[in-house]
Amino acid sequence: MKSLFEDYDLWGLKLRNRVVMAPMTRARAKDGIADEQTAQYYRQRAGAGLIVSEGTPISQEGTGFAFIPGIWSDDQVRGWQGVTKAVHGEGGKIFAQIWHVGRMSHTSLQPAGGQPVSSSAKPARDDKSTAYAFNEDGIAGFVEASVPRPLGTDEIARVVDDFANAAANAVGAGFDGVEIHGANGYLLEQFLNPEINDRTDRYGAGSVEDRTRFVLEIVDSVVARVGAGKVGIRLSPFGKLFDMPHHPLIEETYLHLATALAERDLAYVHLKDQGPASAPAISREFLRSFRQTYSGTLILAGSLEKRRAEEFVRDGLIDLAAFGQPFIANPDLVERLRRDLPLTTPNRDTYYGGGVEGYTDYPVYSVGPETKAA
Repeated sequence: MKSLFEDYDLWGLKLRNRVVMAPMTRARAKDGIADEQTAQYYRQRAGAGLIVSEGTPISQEGTGFAFIPGIWSDDQVRGWQGVTKAVHGEGGKIFAQIWHVGRMSHTSLQPAGGQPVSSSAKPARDDKSTAYAFNEDGIAGFVEASVPRPLGTDEIARVVDDFANAAANAVGAGFDGVEIHGANGYLLEQFLNPEINDRTDRYGAGSVEDRTRFVLEIVDSVVARVGAGKVGIRLSPFGKLFDMPHHPLIEETYLHLATALAERDLAYVHLKDQGPASAPAISREFLRSFRQTYSGTLILAGSLEKRRAEEFVRDGLIDLAAFGQPFIANPDLVERLRRDLPLTTPNRDTYYGGGVEGYTDYPVYSVGPETKAA
């Protein structure tokens, strides 16, 4: 019987278990460079079979949060080298999530204070559509995302190249691979969703082939640069995060992608379920359809707990189970799950920004006096 705690062969990369630490923005990099504190954070959590790093922007244009470590400059690559060395020193494996937020940015984060870019000029305007940026007084916090401009057709190749360069930088920094961020309402999903993408060029909303073209060009460019076995992608079908409306073509779009991605023999596809555990956004029926279409390694994240994760792995619906917020307050999460130990609840007030508090100071489990995280 398959178990969360058995090892797994990921395209030749041996994972010590089937538990994945999902990518989570923490906004602790004051200069946009991963530092010793970043390395400590990931080292503490290296018991995961696979860590997927927080989203690391491929360019300044792709940035939507202040104080996050990028991957486009030499200094940023050197910063990440300390992280990968720390994780590998503990026997862990780590992929970098490479990221462009598209319209989910703010002029204060953009080159020369310009507009963010997207598939169209439609701004995100629901109550969660904010960027962690700077207000008029230069103080960091959540502000309304700025109105974007549509990427010109002749600009698409530049962004595709930025993803490929970021992937090469990540491998150069010692990451075991990269995860292309195509989920959660960011740039790639802004092209996939026909309610947002109103383009009339070959990347437009006229057909599923056109709307998925940008995503697949990025995948192909990244694969050409670092190899298919080092490339994963994250998708969030049926998600509504950051003003992503549902549309009648969701299943067609994502099953089309499943077919195309299966042909490319990637390291994995990582699905993010944005619904609560009581009402998942991704139904079991859709997950089964995706699984039947996509033959490679499949990861699922979103409101998972041990019982549900084990059930999905046992039934063959997924290969790896990703956990996000539980890893924040439980650096030894895998061991706690294995032994059915109680989980610490994270402090939401310390999710973004700040220093050690709520970042590297959560203790490992101890039956005696509280034990600080190593």
